[in-house]
Amino acid sequence: MTKTRKLTTSAIMIAASTVLMLLSKLLPSLPWGGSVTLASMVPLVLLSLMLGIKWGVFAGIVFGIIQMLTGFYPPPTQTVPAFLLVIVLDYLLAFGVLGTASAFYRLLGKKSWAVPVSGFLVASLRYLCHIASGILIWGVYAEEGQTVLTYSILYNGSYMIPEILLTTAVLFCLRRFNFLQY
Repeated sequence: MTKTRKLTTSAIMIAASTVLMLLSKLLPSLPWGGSVTLASMVPLVLLSLMLGIKWGVFAGIVFGIIQMLTGFYPPPTQTVPAFLLVIVLDYLLAFGVLGTASAFYRLLGKKSWAVPVSGFLVASLRYLCHIASGILIWGVYAEEGQTVLTYSILYNGSYMIPEILLTTAVLFCLRRFNFLQY
């Protein structure tokens, strides 16, 4: 595949993820904040499976920047390093890890079940990035008597667990009904 075709495919998949993310903004937000998207991680996982880690991580980071530009929440911090840490953990790294799906797919032996499992694993890695950010930065919002770890797991889990399950289910259906040729 030519570099132009890879770039075009990446742009289309980033756009698809962005549209799915923006459509979910029409739905009500969760009580604590955050939202479950309409499987916006699926196009990025598929891109990684099609083009590999390099292009997948690149697309994930670009999507993370788009996420940041369309819904950035200023962190409760006064320092530049902490502010930058939120950008890295919640946007660049959290979405960049989605591009590693092809590595998990190869490690799992390229079996038919490896597509949804790879999606589950990279979405779970994204969840871990958000948990780390919650512990390091956002934990000031934890209720009195609640540990920062518990707060971060619960808050981020309120939208990430449904998001992980939805992503895995969509990838399973796409693979099960032969919409994917991996």
